[in-house]
Amino acid sequence: MQGFNKYYPPDYDPEKHSSLNAYRGKHALGDRARKIDQGVLIVRFELPFNIWCGTCNNHIGMGVRYNAEKKKIGNYYSTPIYSFRCKCHLCSGWFEIQTDPKNTRYVVVSGARQKDEEWDPEENGGFAIHETDPNQGPVDPLAALEKSTDAQNHLNNVQVPRIEALQGLADHYGSDPYAHSLRARKRFREQKKVDKARDEADEAIKSAYGLPEMLALSAEDDESRAKAKEEWQQGRQALEQREVSKRRKLGAEIGIIPRSASSSRGVSRSTPPQTAGSSGNAVSALRAKILGNTARQSGLLSNGLLRLKPPEDSKLRGGLIKRT
Repeated sequence: MQGFNKYYPPDYDPEKHSSLNAYRGKHALGDRARKIDQGVLIVRFELPFNIWCGTCNNHIGMGVRYNAEKKKIGNYYSTPIYSFRCKCHLCSGWFEIQTDPKNTRYVVVSGARQKDEEWDPEENGGFAIHETDPNQGPVDPLAALEKSTDAQNHLNNVQVPRIEALQGLADHYGSDPYAHSLRARKRFREQKKVDKARDEADEAIKSAYGLPEMLALSAEDDESRAKAKEEWQQGRQALEQREVSKRRKLGAEIGIIPRSASSSRGVSRSTPPQTAGSSGNAVSALRAKILGNTARQSGLLSNGLLRLKPPEDSKLRGGLIKRT
């Protein structure tokens, strides 16, 4: 921690010595003020642009810092002009840079030369930043009058009515602040009650259906209700279409299998039993029985389809027993 206390020696006299620096014979700025009697102060100076050293002819980039000797050399009206004398870090040469308040820039005076990197806006289709050309001709008085007239018209037709409207609006809202505050707080309370009721309804729905607490439910209005009803109807129609197609497919399968089973049943009565034929007929009959039961439960046989019965032939039953 930095110490803030100061040591005052026994022979220190505040009437004789105004401060501890005067008692020790030192300046408040320390070694930076070693040439203060010559009007020179040591400051930390940063190059504002790229330069070429005049002694060693080396390039020194913008932003390089030096311990420069700062000195006041004159005034431009009431603005002081300062000189910064720096020593090159690559050689023992000195260069000097001065301020130019008239053109708001720095100028290399001696010991170096500035790298030419200036960009003229006029040469690239822009406008001049500083109009300091002494050879520039006089301004056209008619153009100046037209410009001032346009500015006055814009002020009277645009700016003044706008300012008056803003002033009237401010007077309207600032005439009775208590009434406006009362009206605003009343509206806020009503909105707060509506929001609270909606939150309670959302929490009830989430708890009833086991929805996550962070799930954001959409607001219920006429538009959302109509949209939800339309989506429900579309989903119901799609479900009915799937059920109809499923029933048609099942009915088509049932209409093919019983005819093959009945034909095989008639053939089995007239022909003697065979080992491979009896096994195939038994499988077909079992499949027809299962499909018939499924169709009967779903109500499809009410449309005039054949009612399937289990095979009564003892030979087929014997084939089933042998198959299992």
